[in-house]
Amino acid sequence: MPFCSHCGAGVQDHDRFCAQCAAPQPPAGFPPPGRTVPPRHDSEPFSPRTAAILSYVPVIGWIAAVIVLASRRYRDNHVVRFHAFQGLYLFALHLLLEWAIRPIFQNIPGPMVGVYAMMQAVIFGVSIFMMVKTSQGEKFMLPFLGELAERSALEQ
Repeated sequence: MPFCSHCGAGVQDHDRFCAQCAAPQPPAGFPPPGRTVPPRHDSEPFSPRTAAILSYVPVIGWIAAVIVLASRRYRDNHVVRFHAFQGLYLFALHLLLEWAIRPIFQNIPGPMVGVYAMMQAVIFGVSIFMMVKTSQGEKFMLPFLGELAERSALEQ
């Protein structure tokens, strides 16, 4: 049986006012006035698998990858670190395409514009493919990037 937050008299859970002093009562589950709600500590805001999947989100996945690699929570989780590194390297490949290859193809007239668009589509498709594979719990290693990510994840 709870007690009045003002005078300490016994009240029921559903009482909105104290029968003794007529003071308003906080809703059930809230602390009395003057006391703070203890901070809520979720041990897992999202699962390690979700952290790995977020590392592959096209264009913005690098942010999640950096957060995963910087957090202490995933320091000992080799699989999540592997996916974070591989997602980061996939993003670096995207940047290489945007900053180095795109200017070259813009100056060459003809069908080279289609080749650039196809390379962009491949990187986007690989990102989506990796998100699906990771969501299924598979550790799929991309050629070259996977080996590099594996070596990076093993280093502490």
